[in-house]
Parts: sequence; C-alpha cells; structure tokens
Amino acid sequence: MESFVAAVRKAALPAIWSQGVKLVREKSVSLVSKSESEATLRVRVPSLAVAPTVTLYLEDEEWSCDCDAKTDPCAHVTASAIALSQGELAAAPSGADKPARLVYRFAVRDRRLVLGRVVVHPDGREEKLGATLGSEVARGRLPGGLTPTHEDVLVDRILGSPAREAIALGRIRDVLEAVASAEVTFEGQPIKVSGELLVPRAVVEDAPNGGFILRIVRDPSIEKVVALGVALAGGTLRALGETNTTGEWLEKLPLERRFEKSAQTELVTRILPDLEKTIPVDIVTSRLAKRTQHARPRIAFDLSHHGHALSVLPTLVYGDPPIARVDGDEVISFGKEVPVRRIDAEKAALLRLREELNLVPGRRVHFDGHEAARFAARLRAFEGAPEVAASATLVPRLIATADTFDVVFEEVDEETGEVRRADPQGVLRAWRDGLDLVPLDDGGWAPLPADWLAKFGDRVADLLAARNEEKKLPTVALPELGALCAALDAPPPPALAGLAPLLEGFERIPPAVLPSDLKATLRDYQRAGIDWLAFLRDANLGGILADDMGLGKTLQTIATLEGRCLVVCPRSVVYNWEAEIARFRPSLKTSIFHGAGRELDESAGVTLTTYAVLRLDQERLSAVAWDTVVLDEAQAIKNPTSQTARAAFALSAKHRVALSGTPVENRLDELWSIMHFANPGLLGGRSDFQDRIAGPISSGDASAGTRLRAKIRPFVLRRLKKDVLRELPPRTDAVLHVALEENERAIYDAVRAATKKEIAARLAGSGSSVMAALEALLRLRQAACHPALVPGQQAESSSKVERLLEALEEAVADGHKALVFSQWTSLLDLVEPHLQNASIGFTRLDGSTKDRAAVVAELEKPNGPPVMLISLKAGGTGLNLVAADHVFLLDPWWNPAVEDQAADRAHRIGQERPVILYRMVARDTVEERILALQEKKRAIADVALGDADHAGGITKEELLALLD
Repeated sequence: MESFVAAVRKAALPAIWSQGVKLVREKSVSLVSKSESEATLRVRVPSLAVAPTVTLYLEDEEWSCDCDAKTDPCAHVTASAIALSQGELAAAPSGADKPARLVYRFAVRDRRLVLGRVVVHPDGREEKLGATLGSEVARGRLPGGLTPTHEDVLVDRILGSPAREAIALGRIRDVLEAVASAEVTFEGQPIKVSGELLVPRAVVEDAPNGGFILRIVRDPSIEKVVALGVALAGGTLRALGETNTTGEWLEKLPLERRFEKSAQTELVTRILPDLEKTIPVDIVTSRLAKRTQHARPRIAFDLSHHGHALSVLPTLVYGDPPIARVDGDEVISFGKEVPVRRIDAEKAALLRLREELNLVPGRRVHFDGHEAARFAARLRAFEGAPEVAASATLVPRLIATADTFDVVFEEVDEETGEVRRADPQGVLRAWRDGLDLVPLDDGGWAPLPADWLAKFGDRVADLLAARNEEKKLPTVALPELGALCAALDAPPPPALAGLAPLLEGFERIPPAVLPSDLKATLRDYQRAGIDWLAFLRDANLGGILADDMGLGKTLQTIATLEGRCLVVCPRSVVYNWEAEIARFRPSLKTSIFHGAGRELDESAGVTLTTYAVLRLDQERLSAVAWDTVVLDEAQAIKNPTSQTARAAFALSAKHRVALSGTPVENRLDELWSIMHFANPGLLGGRSDFQDRIAGPISSGDASAGTRLRAKIRPFVLRRLKKDVLRELPPRTDAVLHVALEENERAIYDAVRAATKKEIAARLAGSGSSVMAALEALLRLRQAACHPALVPGQQAESSSKVERLLEALEEAVADGHKALVFSQWTSLLDLVEPHLQNASIGFTRLDGSTKDRAAVVAELEKPNGPPVMLISLKAGGTGLNLVAADHVFLLDPWWNPAVEDQAADRAHRIGQERPVILYRMVARDTVEERILALQEKKRAIADVALGDADHAGGITKEELLALLD
C-alpha cells in the first residue's frame, strides 16, 4: 500500500494532494468494497450531488474516478489512497444514522411501462420522489443521507422535468440498464431487470419446391410480454429489440419469406449477413450454397495495349483466382462457393480504385499519349495490378550552340539501331509528378533516367522555360546554362565569359566610372551598389535593388542613369525624386510626366511619372525605347495580373531596375512579378514557376528554395542597416504583454464569438470575402485595445492604455522621448486625456495635420514635448524623428513591414541612442496570434532572399486560425 500511495503522490499536483488531505480530515471517504487487488470507495463532496466513485487497482498502481476532472489523479483519488492507507474511512452508518435509499417501482398502465421512485427512510417510512433529483439538489431538499448515484442521475435526465411516469419506448432499455443494480419492484414484487435486449431469431429451412424459407420467430426464452416493448424472460424484466420489424407486442411474428433456388446468392450474400448483424440466424438446410469466409474482395484488371493507347476494364471480384464477381448489388458466383460479403472491404477497394486511378468497376476506359504513360505509372503502383511492359531507359543528350539550347531523350535498339525519342517536356513533367514512365513518340513507354534527372532535371527545366520559340536563351539565362555545362563537363557558351563577375558573388565586378556631375559622398556599400547596377546596365541586364530602408537606393540609382531614362514611382515621392536628382546630378535634365495635358519631353534625360499614369498612358510610354526604366517601390507590381504590372511588363528598355525594400511580402508569386519586369524569362512563365518552384517551396521542399536563391542571386542586391551602418546604434524589439480586466475580457469574448461566426460566413463566399472578413476582424482587434472602440460600449480607460501610461512615465522620467503609433486615430483620442492628466507633454501627427514639418520640429527641440502620438498611416514613411528612442506600437498588424517602417522613423542615420520598439499585446487575444503570423510571413522572404525580410497579406486559412 505504501508504494501505491507513493505512486499517487508522485503523479498528483501539490494543490490536488492538499485537497485530498482536506477531504480525509473531513471524513468524506467511505469504503464500498475491497479485495487484495482492488478497492472501491466513494468520496462525499458537499458541492456535488453525486459522490464520485473511485476504484484503486492496488497491484497495478492504477486508478480511476468517475468525476470527469481534468487532472489525473484528481482530489478524490488522492483522498481515497490516503484514507485507505491510514484507515481514515468514514464510519459505516447504523440505525437511525443509516442513509435513506431510493427504490424504483415499475408497473403497467394503459399497456405502457411506468416508473415511480420512492425514498425509503431508515424507519421504514416511504416518501414519493415527485420532482427531479436535480431540482431537489438545487433546493437542498434531498432526504438526509441520500446520496444519488450516476445511474440515479441518468434516470432523472431520461424522465425529464417535470418527471414523467410513462417511459418512452425508445428509452426503456436505457432505464432498465441504469437501474439494473438498484432495488427494483414490478407490480409490487421484487424483480431483476437487465439492459440486455430480447431479439427474435431467424431460421432458414428447405422449401418443398427446392427453394428456401426464411422465418423470423420470437426468442424462446420469453415468458410473457407485459407491456409495449417489455417482456419477462427467465424472471427478468427486459426490453424488446427489433420492434420495428416484430412490433412492440411481437404481434407480427412469425414472419415468413420464400426464395427460389436461383435467388440463393442474394439470400446468402446479402440478406443473411444483414440479419446476422442484429439477430441470431439458424440454418437448418443442407442445400444452401457454401459460404466461404476466406475470399477477400479485390480489383481485377483487363488490359490491352495498342501503341500509345491503353485500354483498361476494372472489375470487383472475390478471391484469387476469382470465385465471384460483384455487379452492383448482386454477387454472381462462378462455382459452388459464395463469398461472405465484406461491404467495408468492398468500399475500401472501390475507394482506392477511384482515388488512385480515377476508375469505376465495369466501365472500360481508354488512355492515349501522355495520359497513357501517367496512368501506366500509377497502375504499376496499384496493389494487385498487372505489369505494364516498358522499353529500355532513356538516355539524355544536350544540344547547345552560341545562343540556343535543347535537350533530347532517346533510346537506341541494339539490334536494329532504331532511335526512339520522348518529348523533353513530357519527360520533365512525368519526373516532377513522381512518375517512372513516359510515352515514346512512336508508341510504347520507357522508364525515366531518374538519377540523371535528380541531378540536372531542375536546371534543364529552368532553361527550357527561359528560351523563346526559336529555342534561343536570353542573356540572363546564360549563367544557368554555364552551371549546367560545368556540371556535365561540357564547354560553356562563349557569351558567358562577360558575365563572370556576376557568378562570383560580385567580388570581381569592375569599378564603375562615376558621372562627372555626381555631387555626393558615397559610403562603401553605396559605391558597391553603383558598381553592380552599372555592370548590369552595360550588360543589358536588369536587377532588383532591395536594400533596407534608409540606405540610399535612390542615390545609387541616380548615379547610374545614362541615356533616356524613365522613373515610375508613387505620386507622393515624384517631387522627392526631382529634388534628389537636382541635388546629386544637377546637370541631368528632369521632366515630370503627370497631370492634365501632360506631354513627353524628348530632350529630358529623366522622365518622372506615377504608376497611375503608367497604367493610363501605357501605349505612349511603351512606344518609347528607353535606355533605363526604374520602378521605385516596385512592390506596386507584385500582383502580376494587375493592369499596373502588365503596363510595366510592356515597357521597352535595355536596362530595368526595380527598387524595393520588400520584394517578397506574402507570396513568392510577387517575387516572380518583379523579376519578370527586371529580367523576363529568368524565372520562366508564371504557371511554370508555380509548378516547379513556388509550389514545392510551400510544400516544404528545401532544395527548391536553394535553387531559387542561386538563380536570382546575381540579379538581387540586398543589404541590411545592421550590416552596413556599423555606427547606427542597436534596435531592440520587445513585447509588452497586457492582461485584460474582467469586464474587458467579457466584452472581448462576446465580440470574438460574434466575429468568428461572421468571418466564417464571409469566407464561405468568394470574391472580396477576405477583405470583408478583415473588416469584421477589425472589431475584435479593437476590443483587445480599448472597450470604448467597440460600438455600444463606453469606458474611460483600458488595461493597454494604463500599461502604456506606466511605460511612458518611466521613459520620460529617465529623459527619453517616445513615439506612440496606432492604426486608429480614435485610439489616440482616448490616450490624450491620460497624458494630460499625467502632465506628460505631447504632440500629435495624423492625416489631418497640415504642417507636418512644424510638428516634427517641435518634437526635435531639446525642450520639446517628450511624446508624439502618430497614426500609422500618416507617420509610417517620410519622417525623421531621431529625437525619440522609444517606439510603442499600440496595436500589432500582420504585416511586419508596416511596423518596421514605423520603427525606422527613429532608427535611422542621425540616431545616437539605442532604440527600443515595444509591441503592446493583450494576452489570450487575437494579437498574440498576429505575432505568430508575422514570423510566418517573414519566413517566406527567407526562402527567396536568404535573409529576414518583411511579409504582409493574409489568407482565408490564416484568418480563421487567428480566432482559434
């Protein structure tokens, strides 16, 4: 017993063990029964109507309790173990102290079984239990000492409230089963009851005409049917089963049905097995066909081959060799044996046939060409399918000239010398699909060169996707061809020599000749970026300059502009580009192509325009042969199907540059779009890119990510501030967790319940359902910040605002200045009064601010206010706020790029102190899931760029996950 108690104590939580000790001290544990290996006890708990029953398995050191507690062991188990080991058991009651007992009294009224419950007191006095046990417990009116069991409570629920005497036919068995161990009488006499059903029996006999007779007869143990659905059998009250067939009084029995000899297959394979599921079956005839238990259902195939065509007829049969065929609901026997039907196994075989081969039994299907090869490979993997003949393994051979590329897959017949080939795209498609066969051009199939494709298949597929209709490769694909030639020990294409610096990590790129009118002091990394851009320009290649924000992408680009150039940028920065060109390249003539009556200035070295104008004037802009086209904030064309992206693709230029700190925000499809502008053909067609690269990456194929990085590496340059600006002080990201008060939690949970239902309904639709669901989710995010943001609610403060105030008071006291960002100006409105009450000076910048420069200057003053409230939309870009070194984000968003842009207002050149970014997150809310989603989005860019980057956007699945 000591080892058992030790095992319980080791498994129990300290608080649970303490509760068990308390129950023992209160003498709450009583012994029901005990043997050497097992003990049953009950634990009386004042808060529970039913005393939990505990069973201790002493030899096995196991236990159970019917209290359904979430902890194991529960307090009742620990109390039972302690009480049994120490002998601290409640004394068995005697005499007047004995508890009252509950007696069940059955009777028949109007042919229905009725039940009365009587409480018998120790002195013999009887009291009818008219109400339900539940209501008596709630009112504290149970007779003293009466402890209901779980079975008593179950009967209570069955009888309903108010309690009904007549028992519903469908619940008779449940009631009898529940009171089987209780004290029961029937018509005033003690009786046994059982939950075991009384069911009829089936008997199969010979018919005079050579057929068979099936009879359904009553159970021979039945003595008397005493009420609807109830009978006495062996002195025990039991419920009648199968009453839908026999009737509640068995008045339909016996039932009889005759079968002709020709119908014995239906009788043996369908009717009798169905009956055996519910009632016993006695077969007293010797003429019935023998049923075999050993035959299993399987799919048999009839195959025929004619060149490329493959004809297939599947059939569901039993046995190998077959003894019967299944034709719909009928089983057709081939001999004297009839299989016992295994419906579940038949369904499983048919399901495999449909899911793996997309076939149904009894229907012949013809496959031709590539589809025949695909099906043949699937058929070879199908269990029990016959072999499909194949030729010798194909041999690959490259054909590369100065500017063309091709590959052939062929086999040579050693006897005849006949050469047979397979389509290269068909070979690669079969390999990507995991097939091991491919059709030959003149009929038949051949195994794939699997080992060769595993090494070189991806590179070959990339090159085939990059070439044009004349099989010519663009210059941008030459590095890939050179890598393949090197791997195969083949001579590289001659044109590859000029691109060698790109293949060697930019280390050997020659220094560019800087423009004579360049007026700028360049940092080392900026000079390296100019050299890289100039090299791409001279090689008529494009590139993506993806430097971190604030590293001077505009300056590096301006330093490499030659000839007639077009710069496309957001409208808000058109004049910034004009000012930057005038500052760094004053002799470079600039023209702005924007506004009504706009005209192209052919004499301008740089034409500045917006994405909106590009979309509207696509024909005019694409008709010009530009020397260089620059897309600033190139994520504007991340959707390749948008009109803006199509207009950008249509521009004609020798050199294309995409500037974007976030070239991958949500999907790799966005990278394809930007790279398709910079270097058309490098990543192949969009669907091809999705099939070969984006799809495998999303499925966890690490090699696909490695291939993508290697392919784009020469044409993407990305530097982070932390790597190139060593003088910039560090930035620390921290999370301030906030616990909601009870009233805030109630409001949040109410909004969450309504929001989840609404979002699920919106996402079940189509079109703009995600955007509509985002609008619904907005209310949930606002409820996590402040109750007053929820329509119909009012509150002066919130847990998050109080926590913000504490942090600001501490920061201001230590001499720091802080930026407080929110997406909602209404939340900033709620923060303002608290800053005023705390005597903390502040200024504010949002969409309504007229003089942004004056507000910024006020913060930058040494004696200026220590806090600035900023709306995320108005203050996320274009501001230099280095006087502040604390940044607070009141409401997290799933696009970390937006949050990082806010932090970069303070963490930029000119900042002399370390910057701390605080994300304020309400515990156990959607905001915690948003943080996890941010990390997932960052990982998407890691695959393509190799470094942490930003990601945004949200899918339907991610929206629902936020609410789980």
